Amino acid sequence: MFEFHADRKKYFDIQVMNAEKYVIPFIEEKFPVRPGMRVLEIGCGEGGVLKAFVNKGCEGLGVELDTPRIDDALKFLPDDVVAGKIRFVAKDIYLVDIEKDFSGRFDIIVLKDVIEHIHDQPKLIGWMKNFLNPGGIVFFGFPPWYMPFGGHQQMCRSKLSKLPYIHLLPRGIYRWILKKKKEPVDALMEIRDTGISIERFEKICKKEGYVFLHKRHYLLNPIYEWKFGWKPRKQAGLIKAIPFFRNFLTTCVYYIIQPEKN
Repeated sequence: MFEFHADRKKYFDIQVMNAEKYVIPFIEEKFPVRPGMRVLEIGCGEGGVLKAFVNKGCEGLGVELDTPRIDDALKFLPDDVVAGKIRFVAKDIYLVDIEKDFSGRFDIIVLKDVIEHIHDQPKLIGWMKNFLNPGGIVFFGFPPWYMPFGGHQQMCRSKLSKLPYIHLLPRGIYRWILKKKKEPVDALMEIRDTGISIERFEKICKKEGYVFLHKRHYLLNPIYEWKFGWKPRKQAGLIKAIPFFRNFLTTCVYYIIQPEKN
């Protein structure tokens, strides 16, 4: 699975297809995505998800601190960048000036495979309100911590990449195994510290003053269509209703949240 993430152009193309086929249709079940809307993606990587919105006539802006990934985005999206349809900002989200850096607020904010990497998740989720137009929404898509590969062990170069639930081992044992296999210990242990469960995510959103417009739990993550050739499968109703089973058998969740109306 490491090769899947190592080929950045292939990963970019897959993100575009996944967003067009699954992310945007999910959003449009509750919130119409119209030409001219402004879309902000936080942790945009190479811009694959944003590209799907731009293809629908939206204006895209991506924030990414990893500048080599922005370099790739500029390489993959030259025409859209020149045309002003999409642009990128390499700046801490808490330090941006909404008018100078963003030229205003947004109708849609996207965090795809990002929240599970954030240390202070309540702060970021609450902060999103600063960037939303009235009536705007935030989309989240992420792998819950307790799912088979919730520790992102697909990053591993050894056979650990194919071992489900290994990230749930006691901290010291997990670190020892990663070190013995010469894996990226610091990166994987950081994910262990920031991984987020379904219950924790929902609790934070409620506490920060959001309502849930839409949510979907997947037994098989839509991205697996390109990773493994598996069609996505929604979580079964009975499993979804029992937190213990839901946590261990849900590989991906999609959410749309919106600030509560005062």
